[in-house]
Amino acid sequence: MAHISLFVGDIRPLPESGRPSGIYKQPATGSLELGPEGFIGDHQADRRVHGGPEKAVHLYPSRHYAQLAARFPEAAAQLVPGSLGENIATADLDESDVSIGDIYRLGSARLQVCQPRNPCWKIDERFASDGMALFIAELRLTGWYWRVLTPGRVEPGAELILEQTASNSLTLAAALLLCQAHRPPLAELATLAAAPGIAQGWQQKLETRLTWLRQNQAPSPATSST
Repeated sequence: MAHISLFVGDIRPLPESGRPSGIYKQPATGSLELGPEGFIGDHQADRRVHGGPEKAVHLYPSRHYAQLAARFPEAAAQLVPGSLGENIATADLDESDVSIGDIYRLGSARLQVCQPRNPCWKIDERFASDGMALFIAELRLTGWYWRVLTPGRVEPGAELILEQTASNSLTLAAALLLCQAHRPPLAELATLAAAPGIAQGWQQKLETRLTWLRQNQAPSPATSST
């Protein structure tokens, strides 16, 4: 069980480029309806890469903020839960606590962990801190996206309750570490790509990488003769 805070927001311009972004979230002050594509009243600017059924809800572990503030002290005052554009903040879970395909209940809704967040350049601009998105990716401090299995209503003080653990599935932390490997074990990568509940877009990327790795296997060390 995890205690959570809820955040939603409108689209606002980023401070330098003026590009529209939905990264600016505010604490929810009342109950929210959660539909197949996210919380009603929450908005995303670029629907090509944000939102949709497999990026319906974003959770960011609050325990990561201290690490970000230590690395980027110029932005420390701004690095508070909700500031990275997440809909759900909690200090009770991180990537090592959840697996691809896990199902949780939140209020009357049911959610499934389906893929990590891929941090982008908008984070750097939002905090005026070059390299923050790269730091988040390299240290695997990404948080994750949920798909909504059952729409419902969620109160700001609701709790995430584990309903079903995915069997034979990697934790998100292990999956991210595997994906960072230069030449990950093919069997492990194939297992990840076949995980029940994995987002289709992420699955396709993994399968494309698997195909390339199989076609470009590292040569076996030459055997010396005596």
